[in-house]
Amino acid sequence: MSALDGSILLAFLKAGDAAVSGDQLAKALGVSRVAIWGRMERLREQGFAFEAAPRKGYRLAGTPAGAHGAWVEAHLRLRRCQLPCEVLDAVDSTNSEAERRLAAGAEAPFAILARRQSAGRGRLGRAWRSDRPGNLYLSVAFRPFLEVERLGPFTVWMGLAICEHLEQERGLRLALKWPNDLLDGRGRKVAGMLTEARIDADAVRDLVFGLGLNLEGPGEDWPEDLRRRTGSLAAVGGAALDPGAVAAGVLAALAEAWEAFADGSFRRRFRKLHERHDALAGKGVRVTLRGKPLAGVAEGIDEDGALRLRTARGKLVTVASGEVTLRGS
Repeated sequence: MSALDGSILLAFLKAGDAAVSGDQLAKALGVSRVAIWGRMERLREQGFAFEAAPRKGYRLAGTPAGAHGAWVEAHLRLRRCQLPCEVLDAVDSTNSEAERRLAAGAEAPFAILARRQSAGRGRLGRAWRSDRPGNLYLSVAFRPFLEVERLGPFTVWMGLAICEHLEQERGLRLALKWPNDLLDGRGRKVAGMLTEARIDADAVRDLVFGLGLNLEGPGEDWPEDLRRRTGSLAAVGGAALDPGAVAAGVLAALAEAWEAFADGSFRRRFRKLHERHDALAGKGVRVTLRGKPLAGVAEGIDEDGALRLRTARGKLVTVASGEVTLRGS
């Protein structure tokens, strides 16, 4: 990806519906008009559409169907987010790729985004269907050097940050099903999160947060049961979304959420945000931990992100991890 591509696309983003002059763009970027024209031709080949505006320049008329590295970069720069992000056409798993790069000494934080995954995975070793390039498959890698006991609220907090971002910026209402699923209003899964860490002695050394976010609905070739349980942001909002713009917004929200988590300031909003986005509040649930089921009514979370459960005998217990299902589902 050329850095010039990101600068060109950023100029079009800032211009909005206004035309961008090729001559002025060349002067602003310190390159020739021919260089600008050449890069725009390459961007056309990659799925961008530019309309000529007589005597004014060009307008951006269309973007690629899947995430594009320069387009994501332009949106991140517009948001003043400095999180480095590389967009890959295909990878086995963005989490695995992030782990490999951390092991090789890559500077963190950084993000990996792929249009497709061949071996996407979810929590408890489950496979994550990752063959639709219009959806988002991304991971953000950190080197936190945190005490292990501080890691408990991390996944829940990052999920809440995504919910809050999508609602505040795009009016898309999602709920968090503890501990790692994001659901639409009908209880269909729109996103899954997977946190993986390398722990040395008593400190978290490497930390990878993975997210699979459905912008589009399930494919026609998906099993009927999976299609019935899967939702999408397009269905929630009633319109298709630009993968690059959504990716940059989510990455910026995650970068901000990480800063709040690292310095501890997230706790001021943690439980209140969970109350806003809790998919389980007041519902009968069953939690399975190491094969042992525990049933009760969900009553939110504690300050460390553990699920609060009121049993049939009226006892309030907290569960730090486990597989949650709604009773009767």
